[in-house]
Amino acid sequence: MQAAPRRTRHAGSLAPLAFIAPAALFFAVFVLWPIADSIWVSLHDWDGVHPMRWVGIGNYVELFTDDVFWTALVNNIWWLLAYMLAPIGGLAIALFLNQNVLGMRLYKSLFFFPFVLSQVVVGLVFSWFFNGDFGLLNLGLRAIGLHGVSLLGDANWSTPATIVAGLWPQTAYCMILYLTGLTAVNGEVVEAARMDGARGWGMFWNIILPQLRPATFIAVVVSVVGALRSFDLVSIMTRGGPYDSSAVLAYYMYEQTFLSFRYGYGAAIAVVLFAIMDVYIAFFLVTMLRRERR
Repeated sequence: MQAAPRRTRHAGSLAPLAFIAPAALFFAVFVLWPIADSIWVSLHDWDGVHPMRWVGIGNYVELFTDDVFWTALVNNIWWLLAYMLAPIGGLAIALFLNQNVLGMRLYKSLFFFPFVLSQVVVGLVFSWFFNGDFGLLNLGLRAIGLHGVSLLGDANWSTPATIVAGLWPQTAYCMILYLTGLTAVNGEVVEAARMDGARGWGMFWNIILPQLRPATFIAVVVSVVGALRSFDLVSIMTRGGPYDSSAVLAYYMYEQTFLSFRYGYGAAIAVVLFAIMDVYIAFFLVTMLRRERR
């Protein structure tokens, strides 16, 4: 008499696993396995054709004596710090656009426009904009009597100019996340705060911003990932130049792997980049969870 209910409960306990299994399989094959394989390749010297030769941590030892690697790492840190402006800018624009005024749909479309452009198109547009000969920036400078500048050809300015190009669509993406988050803000809580005298900055900091924590978390995570995998814009705008001054880890990994045929060395760069990304996101996640528990 009790066998059927037990089988029903047993089948019910297996049902979630049955639903999770396909996604878990895809995750293992297309995420976990490539990560493990990259770590394994990073421990070898391999040109992609001949048999791999075990070198242990030799590639990592070489990394820490490689000047270009350190330049790329410092540039990635600058990208990471600058990309933290994207959630701030996106939130400011979202608050501006979250109003019922005439023409707001047009304004939203204009601010949304950078997000729908591919990174290649963004890179080409800003390459033309910063061009030292016919770029719009230099045409404007010369129009007011100033000398033109070649930002992408200057070792000191090539990285900041590329970061500016990346911030344009990244800020638009964060804006979309915050616009979505603002639709979920509890209006009753806002009205109650207004009745208690909350206004302006106090209303925003104590009532609105705490309800936007999920959107903030996603915005920060995607900004971190976008900063650390900044390959497209560097490849299109500077190709790591001049003299490797604007190289980032993702581009240097590509350069060593597919142009110099050093697959093991390129995999070591990829592992370091993956570790940096994991540490930063884990730190932010732990910080967010601690704040939620308070």
